[in-house]
Amino acid sequence: MFQNLSERLESVFTKLRGKGKLREEDVEEALREVRRALLEADVNFGVTRDFVARVRESAVGRQALGELSTAQQVVGIVHEELVKLLGGGEGHHPLDLRTSPVSTVMLVGLQGAGKTSFAAKLAGLLRRQGRRPLLVGADIQRPAAMDQLEVLGRQIDIPVFLDRDEKDVGVIAESGRADARARLCDLMLLDTAGRLHVDEALMGELEGLNARLRPDEILLVVDAMTGQEAVRVAEAFKARLPLTGVLLSKLDGDARGGAALSVRAVTGLPIKFVGVGETVKDVEAFHPDRMAGRILGMGDVLSLVEKVQQEQDLAEAQQLEQKLRKQGLDLEDMLGQIEKLQKMGPLNKILGMLPGMSKLQSQGFEADEGQLTRVRAIIQSMTRQERRRPEIIDGSRRRRIARGSGTTVQDVNQLLRQHGEMKKMMKTLGRMKGRGRVPGPMRGGPGN
Repeated sequence: MFQNLSERLESVFTKLRGKGKLREEDVEEALREVRRALLEADVNFGVTRDFVARVRESAVGRQALGELSTAQQVVGIVHEELVKLLGGGEGHHPLDLRTSPVSTVMLVGLQGAGKTSFAAKLAGLLRRQGRRPLLVGADIQRPAAMDQLEVLGRQIDIPVFLDRDEKDVGVIAESGRADARARLCDLMLLDTAGRLHVDEALMGELEGLNARLRPDEILLVVDAMTGQEAVRVAEAFKARLPLTGVLLSKLDGDARGGAALSVRAVTGLPIKFVGVGETVKDVEAFHPDRMAGRILGMGDVLSLVEKVQQEQDLAEAQQLEQKLRKQGLDLEDMLGQIEKLQKMGPLNKILGMLPGMSKLQSQGFEADEGQLTRVRAIIQSMTRQERRRPEIIDGSRRRRIARGSGTTVQDVNQLLRQHGEMKKMMKTLGRMKGRGRVPGPMRGGPGN
């Protein structure tokens, strides 16, 4: 989402880096460019004005002390202010849920914002954290809402409570809470109705639900692709409901990102989670410092590590490391790692979390997703014996594997050759490490 903004800010900082020692007029020119970049990203005008003023004040203060001399210091100031804009140094705001008997989370927002999908995403995430959620469909305005919730619940194996005949949403919600107790669920996620715009009927219904349920959390789902309109929606809902936080959906879209940068500053509500893709697993806790790093092209290594940990069992990873040192990975191991990598999401998105990669991507670099898919197809076309002992794969087997994977014999030969070279290299490194001859940086990292 932030690619255009990141590119604009990177060009500003690149100009500064060519200046050497910075003068006051250099900083002023850079701030004008930063202001334009934020406004083009559809950031609220007042938020943009205050942001630039804070950056200017901090920069001028450091210049007075003789400290502001490099572009990197300006980047540091912008990063600090972006973190404050997105929610400060408090880090992620978790949900505030009681432990018994049943915690209640109510999702509200306009029609099309993504409430139903986000309810399922949040249910899946909270289950992975040890909760026992129940999805409750209280949207009686949109005919397909209950069907969608039922399908999503089935996909992630989470129970769903529906009452298609009841027309009182308060009765549905209370019946859902009773069903949660009966199922020994400790969390109810309530998917409420939306409208195409804020109206009195919608707000009255939601106020009634709040009075009846007294939920632990009332989370506003905002479409990140709607720009400043998202801020106006958040203000309207906040005026009528005791909102506890914001969920940003569609943060993976190609919009300009103004909602993500404005909604916290305008409403004071913390952004708690963000939707970053189409599948039910595409949800992340929102961390202001990490998001600021992504915007400035610094990457987000911590979120990448968390993604890896979700897909990789620690004991399994240790066993894999030992096998790698002793004999190298066979093709079955390689297939498992490719499948885990693809489960983490699009390869370009994963690479974008690495420092400096966003700049390369803006210059046209793209990871070849097709190559991973071809390698996976080739390995899947092998027998288990062939994956574990690729040396037995002769000419006739290579032709069979190529036919089965829809590739060529040359593609199969290339994979086997690369795997053989990798295995030799890992064995060599293993022997060197055993003899204490691995160079310092490999033994203990940079600078040992």
